[in-house]
Amino acid sequence: MDFIAIALFFLVLLIAFSIVWGTLKTGISPMMSSSKARQAMLAEINMDEKGALIDLGSGWGTLVIAVAKKHPKNQIIGYELSWFPWMISILFKYSLGLDNLTLYRKDFKSADLSAASTLVCYLFPDGMLALEDKLKHELFKNITIVSNTFALPSYKPTNVIKLKDFYQTPIYVYHWQSK
Repeated sequence: MDFIAIALFFLVLLIAFSIVWGTLKTGISPMMSSSKARQAMLAEINMDEKGALIDLGSGWGTLVIAVAKKHPKNQIIGYELSWFPWMISILFKYSLGLDNLTLYRKDFKSADLSAASTLVCYLFPDGMLALEDKLKHELFKNITIVSNTFALPSYKPTNVIKLKDFYQTPIYVYHWQSK
């Protein structure tokens, strides 16, 4: 085997390990929102509010990059734990010149969400439970939450959009009000 083949093998192994490690740490693999889900979520995002849009698991960057492109004057933030999808997002951010986009390799559960006017996510049931708990204890203002597929366990959404896809994927929209 030559050097390039060995290097490529170890690069693929590193990428696979990164995704498996991130999956074990978070409980879900990085999943891209479908184009229908991304379009429905973009339609529900109102960036007239003061504050940042924060993606709580930006994965490969498909949604967060679309938002940054659509709203170039707004601050857009993405959090992603898995190294390889985060790196792909970084490459797209710089290749597209998205100066309004900040991407952190960090768990949203340890992030400060107080700058947010809008949260977007494609988490999983335990992730939504963790988000709800975080919002109850740390966020003391009104915000909009747009979630792909999974709902907050204890809160009724303001709107539920059923996509016209095979799964009739729900997009949940909340207008979170601090209590």
